[in-house]
Amino acid sequence: MKRSKISLPKTLESFAAKRGISTRLLILFLVLFIVAVTLAPPTQQYFAQRAQISALEADLDSNYKKLEAARAELQRWRDPDYVKSEARNRLHFVLPGERQYVILGVKPTIDPEAQGAAPINQDFPLGVPWYSRVISSITSVGVGVATP
Repeated sequence: MKRSKISLPKTLESFAAKRGISTRLLILFLVLFIVAVTLAPPTQQYFAQRAQISALEADLDSNYKKLEAARAELQRWRDPDYVKSEARNRLHFVLPGERQYVILGVKPTIDPEAQGAAPINQDFPLGVPWYSRVISSITSVGVGVATP
């Protein structure tokens, strides 16, 4: 069986002849270029979707961890002893038969080493407008505090 020669337009043949490339090699490069151009967008979409799927899986794992923490907290709240201890700590409840003592007249001591909020001025003048009290509060915050 005899092969017929592929006829290309004269421009391609002259281009191949000038470059020293055979016609078959030129056609092969042309086909490979077309395949690359055809496959590039779907390949790019594939990798973008894989990245999106990975991000969603990480988000899902994070949500599962939060769900497990919420279930553990719910399980703790179902325990009557835990509810009693939280009511005592947070709401200062006492059980029947117990006595609760509240100490009045003692000013809390403020630790100067603590890095908390500034102390609140308790000596606000009464009978003055609210904005004067706010200004008094603002000006008294920095008094007596040593700067480092």
